[in-house]
Amino acid sequence: MEPMFEPGAALVVGGSGGIGSVIAREFARAGADVALTYRTKQAAAEQTADAIRALGRKASTHELTVGDAAGVRSTIDQAAQVHGRIHTIVYACATLTHQVWIADVTPEQWRTAIDQDVNGFYNVMHAALPLFRQWGGGTFINIGSAGDLRWPDRDVLSVAPKAVIESLIKGIAREEGRHGIRANTVLVGVIEAGMFLELTRQGVFDEAWCNEVQKGLCLKRWGKPEEIGYAAVFLASRRAAYVTGQQIAVAGGYGI
Repeated sequence: MEPMFEPGAALVVGGSGGIGSVIAREFARAGADVALTYRTKQAAAEQTADAIRALGRKASTHELTVGDAAGVRSTIDQAAQVHGRIHTIVYACATLTHQVWIADVTPEQWRTAIDQDVNGFYNVMHAALPLFRQWGGGTFINIGSAGDLRWPDRDVLSVAPKAVIESLIKGIAREEGRHGIRANTVLVGVIEAGMFLELTRQGVFDEAWCNEVQKGLCLKRWGKPEEIGYAAVFLASRRAAYVTGQQIAVAGGYGI
């Protein structure tokens, strides 16, 4: 059988997180080597890397703060040296966001969201595009928000920055396709991992909130992080070689 991926590795930015780590494992299960980044969760990153190696794939971990443009360039270069090249970059990096009404967002909260999410993605994109061109192509996969389909109240600090990134994804698809570069998004609904579990633990998402949200879902359950991984793997694979500038919503029918 033809390999699922181009030569090299998938780089999962935010691969130590609840969803990012599962995405990294799913790439390994599909036959890809994986480089993954972490900011503070080194132990979680190493645990994920060990799990990938146990699946018979090569793995590397890299400390990274996406707001550091020079650090982003260095990390991508390091990962490429370890693995030969990078065929896919999954941007699964996200900050734990406060749930607030738009009118109550403070200037500091807004600057933080833009600096960490939007500018972080820009740094990754800016460093990777010349390399993807040099290598004859590559794929960006943005782990976005299902709030792009229907506005979720009080989630502005997550949804608005991801909407900016989504616009850049479409721009990359439009302008860089001539260089063999694809760009797509997985829109994430309520997933039993990462931010949802942490905000539930903090009491931000209570039983009433959960009941109300599930009323709006076609599938009356929360998603599994593996289901995000399946979509990301597909979009990165040769099976999606003619797919670019698109969204796959893994959100249980949210927004319908």
